[in-house]
Amino acid sequence: MQSKVEICGVNTAKLKVLKNHETMELLRRAHAGDRQARDEAVSGNLRLVLSVVQRFSGRGEAMDDLFQVGVIGLLKAVDNFDTSQPVKFSTYGVPMIIGEIRRYLRDNSPVRVSRSMRDNAYRALSVKERLTGQNQREPTIDEIAREMDMRREDVVFALDSITDPISLYDPVFQDGGDALCVMDQVRDLSSTDENWLDQICMQQTMRELSPREKRILALRFYDGKTQMEVAREIGISQAQVSRLEKGVLDKIKGIL
Repeated sequence: MQSKVEICGVNTAKLKVLKNHETMELLRRAHAGDRQARDEAVSGNLRLVLSVVQRFSGRGEAMDDLFQVGVIGLLKAVDNFDTSQPVKFSTYGVPMIIGEIRRYLRDNSPVRVSRSMRDNAYRALSVKERLTGQNQREPTIDEIAREMDMRREDVVFALDSITDPISLYDPVFQDGGDALCVMDQVRDLSSTDENWLDQICMQQTMRELSPREKRILALRFYDGKTQMEVAREIGISQAQVSRLEKGVLDKIKGIL
């Protein structure tokens, strides 16, 4: 039994498939003003649209919408194809359909990303698909980057740019009761009330330290120098550095 896939009310399992010479003849008639030939050329090549749309599945977009946008690309291809050139219509039509869908995705994305970034992303996906077919396994980011002659970081950024954003209120788990949302699993450890109080206390403490005490702390815990190195730089003994450091730390602990 032949499978049936409904897109925009069209049974894609029963789409007509034209041979190249049939399409070329219809295109010649369509360019001469035959509207019926134009319609037949479009309906006979809808499988091209379907094959392209399937490449963009799994991105959160409605397949119906992508199919309709792809048909717009097919119409442009039908109207602009040069029948005098020794090229198959599909060779010209598929890139036109892909370009129309990419333009739609770029213009309707909830996150605005530059055109060059999106172009790199779709090129990376194309390379990934080709390498998967060649090697019978999913390629690594490094392999994709080498094939595209791009830095690994640029490939990662490009692919991330077309990843659909999620809402903090999207449910990730539900077992009879209230749903567990994304925001329930996100925690900002740097913005708790306790951390705010600690920051306030630390600022007050630092204001009470002398310039030499602040310098010792900076050299020891920011620059990572030893007590002996600090002693040589400040011009005091290592024992004095140790005593001053201990006194400063005790003062901070007492306030916190």
